[in-house]
Amino acid sequence: MAAAEPKPPAGADAARRLAGGCWSALWDYETPKVIVVKNRRLGVVYRAVQLLILLYFVWYVFIVQKSYQDSETGPESSVITKVKGITYSEHKVWDVEEYVKPPEGGSVFSIITRIEVTASQTLGNCPESVRVSNATCDLDEDCVSGQLDMLGNGLRTGRCVPYYQGSAKTCEVSGWCPVEDGASVSQFLGKMAPNFTILIKNSIHYPKFQFSKASAPPPPDVVLRGNIEHRKDGYLKHCTFDEVSDLYCPIFKLGFIVEQAGENFTELAHTGGVIGVVINWDCDLDLPASKCNPKYSFRRLDPKHVPASSGYNFRFAKYYKTNNSTTRTLIKAYGIRIDVIVHGQAGKFSLIPTIINLATALTSIGVGSFLCDWILLTFMNKNKVYSHKKFDKVCAPRHSPGSWPVTLALVLGQAPPPAPPCPADPSQACQALAVPPPPKQMVDTPEQTTGPQLCASEPPWQDSTLADPRGLAQL
Repeated sequence: MAAAEPKPPAGADAARRLAGGCWSALWDYETPKVIVVKNRRLGVVYRAVQLLILLYFVWYVFIVQKSYQDSETGPESSVITKVKGITYSEHKVWDVEEYVKPPEGGSVFSIITRIEVTASQTLGNCPESVRVSNATCDLDEDCVSGQLDMLGNGLRTGRCVPYYQGSAKTCEVSGWCPVEDGASVSQFLGKMAPNFTILIKNSIHYPKFQFSKASAPPPPDVVLRGNIEHRKDGYLKHCTFDEVSDLYCPIFKLGFIVEQAGENFTELAHTGGVIGVVINWDCDLDLPASKCNPKYSFRRLDPKHVPASSGYNFRFAKYYKTNNSTTRTLIKAYGIRIDVIVHGQAGKFSLIPTIINLATALTSIGVGSFLCDWILLTFMNKNKVYSHKKFDKVCAPRHSPGSWPVTLALVLGQAPPPAPPCPADPSQACQALAVPPPPKQMVDTPEQTTGPQLCASEPPWQDSTLADPRGLAQL
């Protein structure tokens, strides 16, 4: 007696059936089924969603964002600046060579408005500043010889000496003496500073479109070079910037820049600060080049309300020799730093982004159908009727009566069902061929023909007019 073959485990059989089902589902074809639902409220929701999507793409995407254009951001740019003016302090008159740092005329420069001067510093020994931690002392033992404080002004000698004024004592240091806090004198340069003029020359180039703001169709005696208008009548010698009447005269008064940034000039001149001059070149290259104009904006860039880093200052020194000894004047300068920032975007019509955004718009209109289907399947009273009508599964016949074109026509509903076989009685020979069958109403029940039929796994739902007398007309 042959031994019984071992049965495969139940888990393996279930996995095999699952894999077979997935493989079979991979080759299924899905096609939409159109059902008209007579419901005014649902129709209003459907058209409203479509209208909102259409308005979004027409107004925002195509008009505001100009998504039909190919764009380039970050133009190649050069900036040249020049400051003119003269001012005075309590002790002297100041010209451009002294209060503008650095003098090269780049996109970042500082205008000194107040200074603290420590004159005649020489290398020697002197009291340390009281602002340095652990600098105060009572005895020499409180000072460590050779100690170097990174925030101090020199190397400690180990002696405790009287301070520059008052009864306090500090540790003696070896360095540039006297230290800054002990002998500095403040001078204010900001009395005439609001009238300083700043010329900002800017030219831009968009390499992607080979476009430069170098020339446009001006009058014969006018030439546009970047953001400057050159005239033969000496226009730049007597003009100042105005957004309406003198857009191409980039000569700004320092007081105007600070005012446009929303700052108080006197306060800013005492504490210092950083002001940004932003030049924006947004150019629509589908229009003439004369429509590509700069737009200026001004704002403060440094943190104004943070005590630890409020204001702007820097130090520099001037060295000279007296009696073969090196002497220097230390200057702590407070000023207004100007940062010229250039950015922009150019756009020009292109077919590729236009097609992409049009396809996106047409696809997005289908969101209305998805939303209404969700409402019907979830919230409507007749959602089951709608579900039965919307989702059908059609299977191909197991035994095809003819060639594959006939089967395809039967599946698509483009051919009548095949005629029944002729009986053996000659008197009744092929009456089905002579008399066509009466037309049948389309129902959801499977037909007893060799054509396409509902799958056996699906319940044979009857026509809605039979299962539910009120049917979809109540949706």
